[in-house]
Amino acid sequence: MSGYFITFEGGEGAGKTSILHAIYTKLKGEGYDVLTTREPGGIEIAEQIRKIILDPVHIEMEERTEALLYAAARRQHLVEKVLPALKQGKVILCDRFIDSSLAYQGHARGLGIDEVFAINQFAIKDCMPDLTLFFDIDPKKGLDRIAANKDRERNRLDLENIKFHELVHEGYEVLTDRFPERIQTINADQSMEAVEQAAFDCIISHLK
Repeated sequence: MSGYFITFEGGEGAGKTSILHAIYTKLKGEGYDVLTTREPGGIEIAEQIRKIILDPVHIEMEERTEALLYAAARRQHLVEKVLPALKQGKVILCDRFIDSSLAYQGHARGLGIDEVFAINQFAIKDCMPDLTLFFDIDPKKGLDRIAANKDRERNRLDLENIKFHELVHEGYEVLTDRFPERIQTINADQSMEAVEQAAFDCIISHLK
């Protein structure tokens, strides 16, 4: 039996991480065998790479270095955690995956979506998500949410200017046009309960 690979995407402050954990609880309640994970991270090696990438101290990190580190973390996470779980028939909820690299490094950093996609094809081969939810919110509203949330970790990407975050959002819009059969847009600019319900309904319709 093969599992189902669902990824949660969006700009900073879109609320996808909170929604992911709420969806996990709901799916468990429906009897699904569910696993949650995140990128970069999810396993020890990838978590160590995450620290390097997101540490605010590393402001001198070059764009291609950043893209390659994300791809390296993704490869290890995939072979060590995602692929075995898929073989076990689990529903995987992953906080970020390849589309983050395409939007952030490919589009916002200006490396090119196709170029970054090529790096990641080497890393993941043909393991693309079955379904991707893009949590869509105006970048400024997302950053305002982060500023208001004192418990959230502050990382290197949070320090980027508003123009960068607008480019990230633009990158995601390019991707939703490019992969319409895989990427579903969820309006994240509404109450948490409404976003959670929209995401849950979308996922259930695909699982069934």
